[in-house]
Amino acid sequence: MTARLLDLTRLVSRAGRPFTGVDRVEYAYLARLASDGPFYGLVRTGLGFLLLDAAGCAALKRLLDSGDLPAPDLLSRLRRRDAGRAGAERALRRVAVGRCLPRGLGRLLGRHLPQGAVYISVGHTRLSDVLLSGLGTHRKVVLLHDTIPLDHPEFAGTGITERFKEFLARTEAHADVVICNSRQTEADLHRHMAAVPRCVVAPLGIDVPKPGRAPAGPWDGMPWFVILGTIEPRKNHALLLRLWREGLVPNDAHLLICGARGWNNAAVFDALDRGIPHVHELPGLPDGAIAALLKGSAGLLFPSLAEGYGLPPAEAAALGVPLLCNDLKVLREVVGDIPVYAPAADAYLWASEITRMAEESRADPARAVTRSNSYAPPNWDAHFKTVLTEI
Repeated sequence: MTARLLDLTRLVSRAGRPFTGVDRVEYAYLARLASDGPFYGLVRTGLGFLLLDAAGCAALKRLLDSGDLPAPDLLSRLRRRDAGRAGAERALRRVAVGRCLPRGLGRLLGRHLPQGAVYISVGHTRLSDVLLSGLGTHRKVVLLHDTIPLDHPEFAGTGITERFKEFLARTEAHADVVICNSRQTEADLHRHMAAVPRCVVAPLGIDVPKPGRAPAGPWDGMPWFVILGTIEPRKNHALLLRLWREGLVPNDAHLLICGARGWNNAAVFDALDRGIPHVHELPGLPDGAIAALLKGSAGLLFPSLAEGYGLPPAEAAALGVPLLCNDLKVLREVVGDIPVYAPAADAYLWASEITRMAEESRADPARAVTRSNSYAPPNWDAHFKTVLTEI
């Protein structure tokens, strides 16, 4: 069977923090590939590379699942890693089958990896000269989540657009296969590449979270709405803050912001710091708590200005939660006509729809009113059946 080498750098860098959408995809690959033939993991650290065998990859998964990270050691402190990443790297150094300085990657892989192995990167990992040289003739597979840094540079953090442009150019030059998470992403890829590698379109699986205990707050007994995702300009929290600040929504409606603060969003952060009645930041909640808040809500609000896939609406639809979304092509591809779509530029239409959803929630707190009763979300089995057949 083909041996697979999964780049786990992103997951290790996120250890100890709530996962983003891309993190969840890399985790799904870690969980699945561990039980599907010869499997290795590669982690880029500040000092070089760590190579994990299947047992080491399983140890990383247990570490991520438990969150029980060891304290940073001297090596990690010297590299000024954050505590979670430093602890994860320390733990992995103990179980790695090999480690090397950057220029020694080719020799390390030559000692441990079978010929014809496939390197898989799903975290938009930088395809550096050192990495490519070390991989040599091993096949290279890259999963592309979106081209947003090129299409909307105004939403990107400092240096992100330039780094992504380099990543895409190296993908074009060196990848044997590109996995696209949607047809929309595939179309975007063709706009940005002159010579597109072989493409495989494989929708991401939707992990429907099991509702746990919802955090209590002043929203209890009132209609509340959830916006889920990092607080960054692209997610367009500004629209919702305007509606609540100007009193354009019912005066008993609450907005729960589930996501950490991101970047380039000073005006939104300032508004949140000053406080807006009935608007609450709830960062760092576990998946079960977020699922419980969604299940009890009057709806998920998703005014995002650009998406590569749109995991939050798909997860909410799978939970039977009403949805109000900006009208994006990729959302129509992933969740069809389940949401109510409203252009993000039309604040008054958003206010009207939120008012309607709040009224429906008051009339039926159990809220059987939903357009997603028949939604069958994409699953990981179908994703991996497509991907592993093609690579």
